[in-house]
Amino acid sequence: MDVVVRLNHRGHNESAVQAEHLKLPDLGLRLKAQGIHNNYLFKDNIPEYPRPEFWVSQLKHDTNEGGLFGIAVESQGGFCARDREEGPEDPEEGPEGLDLLWWSLSLGAEEMASAEQRLLQTRYPDRTEEQAREQKSFLQRFATSPAFLDTSRLGSYRFTFPLEELLKRYREQLCGGHEPILRVYETVLYKQEVMYSVLVHSHFNNDLFEKYPLLQDNDDGVCAYRDGQIIWRPEAMCNTHSFKLVPKPYQNQHVAHLIPDPQKHQFYVWDNIAVAFHMDGSQMLTFDMYNLRAHLRFCEPGTPPISPDCEFTTYEEAKDRVDCYWPYYHTPLF
Repeated sequence: MDVVVRLNHRGHNESAVQAEHLKLPDLGLRLKAQGIHNNYLFKDNIPEYPRPEFWVSQLKHDTNEGGLFGIAVESQGGFCARDREEGPEDPEEGPEGLDLLWWSLSLGAEEMASAEQRLLQTRYPDRTEEQAREQKSFLQRFATSPAFLDTSRLGSYRFTFPLEELLKRYREQLCGGHEPILRVYETVLYKQEVMYSVLVHSHFNNDLFEKYPLLQDNDDGVCAYRDGQIIWRPEAMCNTHSFKLVPKPYQNQHVAHLIPDPQKHQFYVWDNIAVAFHMDGSQMLTFDMYNLRAHLRFCEPGTPPISPDCEFTTYEEAKDRVDCYWPYYHTPLF
């Protein structure tokens, strides 16, 4: 597929390749072949960094006050697709031509620790128990991109659900009891971010999406699906590369070395995974209101915001708003 340069609904230019998840070297070659330049991707002086594999079982959906009102009040516990221009859906127009509900991966300390252990076990299968005990944690040093931060660039409210629960509800509510279908949707390059998107749809829309490959289990792709989990192998974890990964094969260990001169810290692209549920017009993915509240928390604002008109609020304001919508559920929004 060729790279398509388009303008998204937030007014940002993006370079997209449909039906593929391209690793960074392949994406760079595709862009160069079409004369498309990117100041961050086309660098050859990036310090060595780890290539872990994350097993992710939770998804998150961030929103602002308007979005929270729509979910809690207007829809009474339902998530729907973002508004788009009227007319038939057209996958060739990209996300702007489809009714999609967007979620992203939710990673915590447990996923980080297990990914670090898998990486070390793969790299040093013969390490001793003593070497394993002496190994200092290093992966978190490199996890500095917005994909790993607890803040939000979209709004102050975050819903987090197990992927299996989302797929179960999607199956029961929108697929007539049939299993949802997961497909490789797009690779999208923004200014500094690379987004790999996964499409979830019902069997009723197979004809609409048949050109997109099925997302299956694999050993070397950027993204895979296995036993109710998204397997993510990030191409670039850091927002700013201020550490260098130094293997110590004689000790069977990895070490993160700080690059002492800030002038030598490198800015590079960072990547993430997004999961888009196809909603087929006015369909909604609904939840019991108190189940919904149990999975809601407050987020501090991240930088930079997705767009200048992103709205954020203080914790006290958010708590007052949420208590208004859920008057009998008085628990912290942590």
